[in-house]
Amino acid sequence: MQRTLVISPNWIGDAVMAQPLLRRLRELHPDRPIDVVAPTWVAPVWRAMREVDTVLESPFKHGALQWKERRAFAKILKARGYADSYVLPNTLKFALIPWLAGIPRRVGYKGEMRYGLVNVMHHDDKTAPRPMAQFYQALADAPVRTLARPERLPEPVMTVAPADAQAALARLQLPGGAHVVFAPGAEFGPAKRWPSAYFAELAQTILAHRPDVQVLLLGSPKDRAVCDEITAIAPQAHNLAGSTSLAEAIALISRAAAVVTNDSGLMHIGAALGRPVVAIYGPTDPRHTPPLSQLAQILWLHIECSPCQQRECPLGHQNCMKQILPQAVWQPLQSMLAAA
Repeated sequence: MQRTLVISPNWIGDAVMAQPLLRRLRELHPDRPIDVVAPTWVAPVWRAMREVDTVLESPFKHGALQWKERRAFAKILKARGYADSYVLPNTLKFALIPWLAGIPRRVGYKGEMRYGLVNVMHHDDKTAPRPMAQFYQALADAPVRTLARPERLPEPVMTVAPADAQAALARLQLPGGAHVVFAPGAEFGPAKRWPSAYFAELAQTILAHRPDVQVLLLGSPKDRAVCDEITAIAPQAHNLAGSTSLAEAIALISRAAAVVTNDSGLMHIGAALGRPVVAIYGPTDPRHTPPLSQLAQILWLHIECSPCQQRECPLGHQNCMKQILPQAVWQPLQSMLAAA
């Protein structure tokens, strides 16, 4: 049986936004299993997508070519019998893998010196970049020079078995009632983070109005310090940053009454799981990487200096985030909690 191979991006949010590509590939070839090569830290995202048959965790270190290791890994892939491959990262290193594996059809965007390695070449208009979900989904079809933005962007879909969510709650010794997830971190940099004091105030507001609701703070070990700042003010919130695997975080989000989040990978996971999301944007552009769900509410002031796309505020004031006050987030969140 011929198979399809997808080479994953390195970012969690980008992996989520690639799910519509898989859906389109399944429509075109319903009997062709789809495998994904992904870094270990992104693999749980792909395992929550129904279209994926097998996730093969990438053995490569960041930044290194590792020619010998890539040839050995390509030999494993060659034995699986792929008809086509879709290289989502734009780097030379990832384009080498399907070429070394002898996969006949190798699809991707023009990147760093990839002619020949990618033999079905797509191009993106740098002056009018497409939203990421549309950008990836377009790889399933014939290359075109321009692609109009549709009225409604494709929405990623992820699923979690209820037993997985219950197992995560049990291991973390959390009650099984309603909970709101906060994702106060942002891997890109501090400019994207809504102030921790605002998250704390929002947690206190939630608990004052809904004492039956738990507030769970999720994130990586890097986000632990920011979450500590929140629990120092709102000690009733549960700081789980760095205490869960990504698979457990996905499971907890899958049963959340709502998710309050910066522009982050967990934001995209919440949207793809069909949870109500309040997404707070400042220096990044929600027109390019929005949470793709009809249940998502985006808060973005779009002040004069935004979007700057910088990791740290170049003007030193971070007004694009600080001027979004906790009451502005509580307003849509109230409706979400009432409907839960």
